[in-house]
Formats: sequence, structure tokens, C-alpha cells
Amino acid sequence: MKLLRFGAAGAEKPGLLDENGIIRDLSGVISDISGDALNDEMLASLRDIDPETLPEVEASVRIGACVGDVGKFICIGLNYADHAAEAGMALPEEPVIFFKATSAISGPNDDVEIPRTSQKTDWEVELGVVIGKHTKYVSKEDALDHVAGYCVVNDLSERDFQLHRSGQWVKGKSCDTFGPIGPWLVTRDEVSDPQDLAMYLEVNGHRYQNGSTNTMHFDVATVVSHLSQFMSLQPGDVISTGTPPGVGMGQTPETYLKPGDKMELGIEGLGVQKQTVIAG
Repeated sequence: MKLLRFGAAGAEKPGLLDENGIIRDLSGVISDISGDALNDEMLASLRDIDPETLPEVEASVRIGACVGDVGKFICIGLNYADHAAEAGMALPEEPVIFFKATSAISGPNDDVEIPRTSQKTDWEVELGVVIGKHTKYVSKEDALDHVAGYCVVNDLSERDFQLHRSGQWVKGKSCDTFGPIGPWLVTRDEVSDPQDLAMYLEVNGHRYQNGSTNTMHFDVATVVSHLSQFMSLQPGDVISTGTPPGVGMGQTPETYLKPGDKMELGIEGLGVQKQTVIAG
């Protein structure tokens, strides 16, 4: 299934995308795409619904982040060898973990705001992993059974805030609108291999990132298992698993976003995001 949330920011309703690309309203069945609605039993019951029995939604409706009430927004840094090289950083022996504030989450096509004083706002297309059930000390072999589904994430970053303003990376990762998620939460049964998904990102029609999840240093199962050794993961937690090469910081000369720029990014089978950059 392709699940989504639609409507005005802060008042999104749950929905699904049927096989004809029509949005169907799920608000008569569940209250949101979040929490316990993401467990295997609930997803199985949603899968049994005939989409044509659900109200049709106007195609022009705003699409919100595909997961609501996110408890944790966890990111994995330097998880592609060639991206680590372009950043001038060593490939880690264990997954590098950092957090984005959940207030950074926005819809996949919402405007992206450049923060005040920013000089280096950058882009990163990433595979998002949405947890479906309580996960603690899970083995790598069982880790994917705890995943509800996958989505596209743009892990926007202000490089000066991130790397030169002291402290943790979170300062450069958590600005408002720096976490577009969606358009769809694609349930794991539709993703036969999360390690074989093509991904790309373009700015103003120029393709900067053109990669695949098959070049991840730590695969999704390893990441979920590793995280669960240090913290419990809850339904609706989002893990952003790293980016392939081609970010603005890695260009010669370095290239960063400016007001008026237009981004397009997508991952095979998971949909496409389109964002316009504005001044904050």
C-alpha cells in the first residue's frame, strides 16, 4: 500500500493512493497514519479494504508528511562511502547517529525556508525507514520485520551551522522545513529489497545526486538493529539512512541553495518530492 496524509498543515487526514493514482480518504477508518496504525495487524486490515469504497479526494489537495506524530527523527551520517569521501570524512566503523528536531518535518512539496544568516543550505536525498512496532535489542535477521514501510526524505542541512558552530550536528539539521517526508509511506510488502532502490536529486533541472541504496555502508537491517541496542524504537519513528554523493558541499566550487531554486528528488517506487526554496 501507499499511505499518505493530506490537507492543510497541522490538520492532515489519513489516506491511501489506489492503483489508479487516486487519493482515497481513510479518516473514516483510522485517525492518522501514526503510532499503532502502523502495526502489522492494522496494516493488514487496511490492505483488505476495497479502495473504491472510500471517498475520493481532489488531486490538487496538499500532501503532508506521510507519518504523523513522529516521536523520533533519527539520522545516519556518512553511510555511503563515496559521500564520506566527498565530505572529507573517514568511513565510520559503526553507524553515526544524530537527530533532527521533529519540528523540521514538512510535506514533500512544501516550500523549503533558508534560515536567517544561512550561507550554506544543502540538500540530501535519503531513504526513510518508518518503524511499525516496539523495537528493542532486535537482531539484524529480525530487524526488517519491525519496519512498517519506506519513504523519501530530504535531509536538508545548513553546513556552517552543522560543522562550524560547535556542538552536535543537530543545529545544522533541525531548521524549520528541513525534513520533508513523503509523499507516500510505502508498506514493506511492496519493497522487495530496500538495498536496491535508485535515487536522485535535481536542483533547477540539474541532476546532482544519482545513486542507489545498494551502495550503503550499513544496510537498513543493520541500522535498525544497531539503533535498537541503544534506545527503543516506537511505531512512527522515522530513520533517515544517509545520502549518496552529489551534495552541494561536495561540488567544485561548493554550491548551495538560494531563494527561487527548485528541487526535485525521488526514490524508485517511493514517489517524488518537489520543493521551492524561499527566504526564511
